[in-house]
Amino acid sequence: MGGVPAPVPGRRALPALVRATHAGPTVAVTTVATLLAVAADLSAARTTLLCAAVLAGQASIGWSNDWLDADRDRAVARAGKPVVQGAVRPATLRRAALVAAGAAVVLSLALGPLPGLLLLVLVACGWAYNLGLKRTAASALPYVTGFGALPAGVVAAAPGTPVAPWWLVVAGAALGAAAHFANVAPDLEDDTATGVRGLPHRLGATASAVAGALLLGAATLVLVLGPDGAPDAVGRLGLVVAVPAVAVAALAGTARWRRYAFPAVMLLAVLDVGLLVAGGAALG
Repeated sequence: MGGVPAPVPGRRALPALVRATHAGPTVAVTTVATLLAVAADLSAARTTLLCAAVLAGQASIGWSNDWLDADRDRAVARAGKPVVQGAVRPATLRRAALVAAGAAVVLSLALGPLPGLLLLVLVACGWAYNLGLKRTAASALPYVTGFGALPAGVVAAAPGTPVAPWWLVVAGAALGAAAHFANVAPDLEDDTATGVRGLPHRLGATASAVAGALLLGAATLVLVLGPDGAPDAVGRLGLVVAVPAVAVAALAGTARWRRYAFPAVMLLAVLDVGLLVAGGAALG
C-alpha cells in the first residue's frame, strides 16, 4: 500500500477505533434513542439495555464503513480517516465491526423479539448501505427504512409492547433521509471520484440541499400535526421557527449562503429531535 504509514500500536489504537465508529453520528443516534426510551417510560434497566444495543449497532456500521471504504479513502487521501492515517488496520476494523454487530443482535433481542428485530432493521440497513446501496439511486432507502424503524423499536420496548403511531415512524424516516443528504454533502466530489453515485450525487449539491431542508420541514409538520388534537403552544412555535429555517437551509448548496444554511439545518435537526422525543413522551 504505497505511501500508507504502518499502524502505530499503543495509545493511538483506541482513539482511532473510537473515531472510526463515526463518533458524532453514533453518539447522536444513540442519544436520541435513549432519550426517546426515557420519554416512552422504559425502566432504567431496559433503557440502559436499549442504549447499549443501539450503540453497538451504530459502532458496527461505522467500523464496517471505514473497513469497506479503506481503499477508496486512501485513493482520495481522506486525511480524517484513521485507516488513511495508518492508526488502524482494515482487518482490525473488520473484526471490530463483526463483534459489534454480534453484540447488537444479542442486546437487541434481549429486549424482546419485536423491539429487537425493529432495532436490528437499522443495523441491517446501515450494513446494506455500506455494502453497496450507497453507490445506487436507492442510497436513501436504508436511511428511510432504518430510521423509520428506530422509533418503532424504542416504543415497542415499552411495557405492553405498544405499536408506534404512524406519525412517529414517518417523522423518523424523514429525519433519516435528511441525515443522508447532510452526511454525504461534504464528500460529494471525493465520492464521485471513486465511483460512488448515490442519490445526492445524482441530484447535485443544490437539489440535495433543498431536498434535505424540505425533509426536515416535513418531519416538523408531521410531528406537530400528526398527533390527535390541536397543536400545543410548543408545536405552533416550532412551525413558526421551521418555516424560515427551511428556506435558509435550502440554500446550503450555494456558496454564498452556505455559512448561514448550516446553522439553519442544525436548528431544524434539534427542533425535530425535540419534537420526536416529546412525541415519545406523549405515548408514555
